[in-house]
Amino acid sequence: MPHSQTPALRDSLVGVRLARGASPWLLPTVATAALSLARARRSGAAKAVAVPATALAAGMLWFFRDPEREIAPGRVISPADGVVQSIMPWKDGRTRVAIFMSPLNVHVNRAPLSGTVTSVEHIPGGFVPAFNKESENNERVVWHFDTELGDIEMIQIAGAVARRIVPYVPQGTKVEQGDRIGLIRFGSRVDIYLPEGVDVAVEVGQKTVAGVTRIDRD
Repeated sequence: MPHSQTPALRDSLVGVRLARGASPWLLPTVATAALSLARARRSGAAKAVAVPATALAAGMLWFFRDPEREIAPGRVISPADGVVQSIMPWKDGRTRVAIFMSPLNVHVNRAPLSGTVTSVEHIPGGFVPAFNKESENNERVVWHFDTELGDIEMIQIAGAVARRIVPYVPQGTKVEQGDRIGLIRFGSRVDIYLPEGVDVAVEVGQKTVAGVTRIDRD
């Protein structure tokens, strides 16, 4: 199955593949940088704006990058780039693996398993830093996948800066493991719940790569 995506904005700017959902942030920034650079020779004010505007545009391009990945083998793979923040046994027997994503990480999230999206629920909430315990009440999107391991729950959690989560696929979509399924803008967190009886292969503090790092152990 092909990845769920549109060409949108990403086929041009300096050869960088850009994430779907980047346009509202990226287009005004790039336009400001381009305009100030064009006027810089004739205007001192434009020259003063050109340097920070160009730096900001370059930073936005880096933040919204969406690199291709060779999807690794394994029953459950990481849905996010970042660092394992916590591994917590849940009352119902599942294990929650929380992955913190800094502003320097790729923020496109991927399907941890192949299956069918049975639910995509947006839950309003706060915007405290995603590494803070109070982030349990932050803005979030809760995903459920019907997979060979049964129901898999994944939660995208907004952080202090991330005020928008952009799901790429709706309920009922069949996804392959590693497909792009959504974007969280700026620092944030992704939680995945492993079913009872599935052992965790990662450790707290370990770096993860979406579509590459295996989360479970045989």
